[in-house]
Amino acid sequence: MSARTSDWLPRARPVPPGRSQTVAVLDIGSTKICCLIARLRPQRQAVEHTGRSHAIEVVGVGHQRAVGVKRGAIVDMESAERSIRMAVDAAERMAGVTVESVIVNVSAGRLASEHFSASVEVIGESVTDGDIGRVLEAGRTHTVQRDQVALHSLPIAFSLDEAGGIRDPRGMVGGRLGIDMHVVTAQAAPVRNLVLCVERSHLAVEAVVASPYASGLAALVDDELELGSACIDLGGGTTTFGVFAYGRFVCADAVALGGHHVTMDLARGLSTSMEAAERIKTLYGSAIGAGSDHRDTISVPLVGERDHAGTNHVPRSQVTEIIRPRVEEILELVRDRLAATPFSALAGRRAVLTGGASQLPGLVDLAERILGYKVRIGRPLGVDGLPESGRSPAFATSVGLLVYPQLAAIESHQSRPRVVRPGGGYLARVGNWIRDSF
Repeated sequence: MSARTSDWLPRARPVPPGRSQTVAVLDIGSTKICCLIARLRPQRQAVEHTGRSHAIEVVGVGHQRAVGVKRGAIVDMESAERSIRMAVDAAERMAGVTVESVIVNVSAGRLASEHFSASVEVIGESVTDGDIGRVLEAGRTHTVQRDQVALHSLPIAFSLDEAGGIRDPRGMVGGRLGIDMHVVTAQAAPVRNLVLCVERSHLAVEAVVASPYASGLAALVDDELELGSACIDLGGGTTTFGVFAYGRFVCADAVALGGHHVTMDLARGLSTSMEAAERIKTLYGSAIGAGSDHRDTISVPLVGERDHAGTNHVPRSQVTEIIRPRVEEILELVRDRLAATPFSALAGRRAVLTGGASQLPGLVDLAERILGYKVRIGRPLGVDGLPESGRSPAFATSVGLLVYPQLAAIESHQSRPRVVRPGGGYLARVGNWIRDSF
């Protein structure tokens, strides 16, 4: 199968540059499902975040514990559908609107990156928007494996004859225009099941976005996007990461471990329930121990006991001793995957941590030791209306899904049929993206 749009895989329509629009997004994770409804209002210039054509104001928030989702994949259609309905209903009631369609994320399906080049002959003496559209169309025909689907087809850089690394070739003289492409792929079955589950909730899916792409759009500042940075999203069942450089999303990968595995380790190691283990992780967990941890004790309800009839008392240091090996394993896997990519040098030895599991105390210090990068916690940037709890790194992917339709025109897939207005259309949007971005 080719990277050409699958009949069942929807593609986002870019937000009209000068028009307000209400957008709903659905962040489906292994531990929580979050729905955000936001109003996007045109802004003349993105002061803090280049490329954002609209200001974002969240007007509805709904989140629900994820049931029927494991490692980002749907494993129980009815339970997952119920969780989705409840999250969307809460957001609708807060916003006072009815949601008919959503943009959703995907972290399952073995996210991976492929890179390739395409080229076309330049018609005329200099490069026009038409030439750019044709080379993007040529890039779309790249093939992926039969059981995979192309989630994103993103341009990295243009070339003209022997000159490479060109950002905006329009108006330049040359004979052959080339493009370097980044295609994000995933296994088709998990993505299709995700779309079907959302559609069973009586919602149309506008687009499916890779989680590390969305997280980076929300949490990275312009300098990090330009100079290079890795965005590592530590979710409940999976850890996804992407590399951004020169303002581009250039690499994606995933590790099938996350914060939920830390909770399971605690439940087993302390002989307690998953609920109690999650509470202990939240209140007392740390990736790096403190000197007083062996003196501080915590009460641990034994599994199967009610009303705390059976309680064990353990030193806080024991909690850290259980947590740290799993966190080290996750970070080491990410480090090794990053090192194996040809784009690791572009990360600039900088990493931004997002996702609910990134809030573990001591994680930044441990990540810096293992990755050898300068590390910070990434929170969603440039959005109004979020409650205080929504400004945490756990909501980075959700907010990134609100940013995505403002940048969707850069992708090289065909848009759905639409009314063409003067100055509009796909090629004009590509031209506007190049002009606004550079």
